[in-house]
Amino acid sequence: MTERLFKVLKPGLQTTVQDLGRTGYQQYGISPAGAMDSYSMQMANLLVGNPLGEGVLEAAVLGPSLEALTDASIAICGGDLEPMVNSSKVPMWKCFALKKGDILSFKTVINGARAYISFAGGIDVPLVLGSKSTFINGKLGGFKGRALESGDLVYGKPFVRKNRFVHKNLIPEYPREIEIRVIIGPHQDKFSQTEKDRFLSSEYTLTSQSNRMGYRLEGPKLETIGGSDIISDAIPLGGIQVPANGQPIILLSDRQTTGGYARIATVISVDIPFLAQTMPGTKIRFKEVTIGEAQEQYLKQKKLFKFLSC
Repeated sequence: MTERLFKVLKPGLQTTVQDLGRTGYQQYGISPAGAMDSYSMQMANLLVGNPLGEGVLEAAVLGPSLEALTDASIAICGGDLEPMVNSSKVPMWKCFALKKGDILSFKTVINGARAYISFAGGIDVPLVLGSKSTFINGKLGGFKGRALESGDLVYGKPFVRKNRFVHKNLIPEYPREIEIRVIIGPHQDKFSQTEKDRFLSSEYTLTSQSNRMGYRLEGPKLETIGGSDIISDAIPLGGIQVPANGQPIILLSDRQTTGGYARIATVISVDIPFLAQTMPGTKIRFKEVTIGEAQEQYLKQKKLFKFLSC
């Protein structure tokens, strides 16, 4: 039986319910949505004893202020937005108890960009096409298809569990200069070797015109062969489009399902969480890896979560 979990006192910049996203519907024009940083989301669920894919709150840059309406265990992972309970700082990457009447708030960004708040027992919102994720542009899923607003009452099935924490070796760092691994292609015929080399050897800056749909980069212009337009095809998570202006765009969780610009590369899945934690001004370089290397890293992470879930 569900009960009132928390009341939203302040919503923050954009706080939404997210899980691992809704898969299998891009063919119908429906964005997968889902947590931008799936690593932190799953770690937060693991700490409170939830299934890895349970819905959590994703808070971007300016976190929310929430009043606990019952006792519950929570965990906060991802970017450090300086979480506080009743004006006292609380640890991240660790499960701890909230008491009824406690106020969870966030002060300022210390590092990263997005925090993930899990509640033992999960968040009770309807499944839409098999997912609790919020797709704001489509007014779909999550809490009434939108970001949280002041006064919202959110329900769950709370319980209190013993404290757990993440070993420091498993806590990512979020520097202001990062190297992101990519697989070159699929539209290799649209780029000369010179342009591919330019892409891999250059430094790009994340611009302020970036959101859950995609990250716009600024740096050396990339030239396409015969123009950047292609016959529209499906866009994977991390696909890097190059439009007519030659400035790359990395497509992310709320991306459109198809696109008509040539893609020079695709970010490997295990590096997407690092992109999710970048702020405008972050310097980004790209490193080419093979599909085999990308699969090896993916399986390594899957094995880690399987081991920690035992």
